[in-house]
Amino acid sequence: MLEPHHDPDERTGPTPGADAPQGAHHRPSPAADRALLERALFEVKRVVVGQDHMVERMVVGLVARGHVLLEGVPGVAKTLAVRTLARTVGGSFARLQFTPDLMPGDIVGTRVWRPSAESFDVELGPVFANLVLADEINRAPAKVQSALLEAMAERQVSIAGRTYPLPRPFLVLATQNPIESEGVYQLPEAQRDRFLLQVHVPHPSEAEELTILQRMSVAPPEPERILSLADVETLQAAADDVFVHHAVAQYAVSLVMATREPHRYGLGGLDGVVELGASPRATLGLVAAARALALLRGRDYVLPGDVADVALDVMAHRLVLGFDAVADGIDPRDVVRAVLAAVEPPRVAPSQAPDDTTEVPEGAGRR
Repeated sequence: MLEPHHDPDERTGPTPGADAPQGAHHRPSPAADRALLERALFEVKRVVVGQDHMVERMVVGLVARGHVLLEGVPGVAKTLAVRTLARTVGGSFARLQFTPDLMPGDIVGTRVWRPSAESFDVELGPVFANLVLADEINRAPAKVQSALLEAMAERQVSIAGRTYPLPRPFLVLATQNPIESEGVYQLPEAQRDRFLLQVHVPHPSEAEELTILQRMSVAPPEPERILSLADVETLQAAADDVFVHHAVAQYAVSLVMATREPHRYGLGGLDGVVELGASPRATLGLVAAARALALLRGRDYVLPGDVADVALDVMAHRLVLGFDAVADGIDPRDVVRAVLAAVEPPRVAPSQAPDDTTEVPEGAGRR
């Protein structure tokens, strides 16, 4: 059993209130943050039928400042969900329809000659928005992917030797179709690693299909704005202050290390399956996404189950499988499930309150 420990030096992330904006010490309680996020979730679900996991993960990405990649066949409400979330949040929104003939300047902007002034002006591209929908991102060639990569990684764009910061908050929500094979380009590993979450979007159930028909066939509902940009930044700062016990942080590290050195965790069968394990961004992503999920669930501390719940979406797309594993059709998500089953979660995860400890049931956090 783990003893409660609250040494600020062992906290993962910044100390509460450090470098926080003015007024951050008077933030609402976790229950108030949860109520606000649930209102936003409800508004999106008022338009999008089903797909609860996708909608929740989109909100997690927004709160955790992480880009989200939605992967699913056509017609499963990926684009609708992103557009609805953008209207619910407010701020600027841009949709980029990726095609094979797209050029980097079509996204980030370019220099334009002004004959009247006999000089060049810079026309900023549509990527300068708070929420950017990169629709069918895998249809764009490598030059476009590299241009978008700088925006995703650095929150800035370089045009003609000058750097232009992107607005805050900034979030890329990308979609891709996994069944297309013609006219598509596989995302490079470096770009996939920049996505905090990759969410698989399935077909709706029979009951959901009927609801879609009834709700969307005539006068589909229009979402209302629930959050402001200031609300989003406040929630992001609140997620930064969510407490992570050192044992929970170690659990996240162990999950990632098990993909790199599977034999150390009794997973010798994965030695020939995983060619390259998850990167350090996976460790950071597990903690960031778990913090956002804990806030969404009304807590100011992370449980091991929060880390396990986001592990599939954070880790699977970062794994590089060996040639034989790809040929055998092994799903990276099955590898992550095996890791979750092998790595024992901590039994107790204390909150920030000295006398508040939460028991984690046997086997919690496993898939």
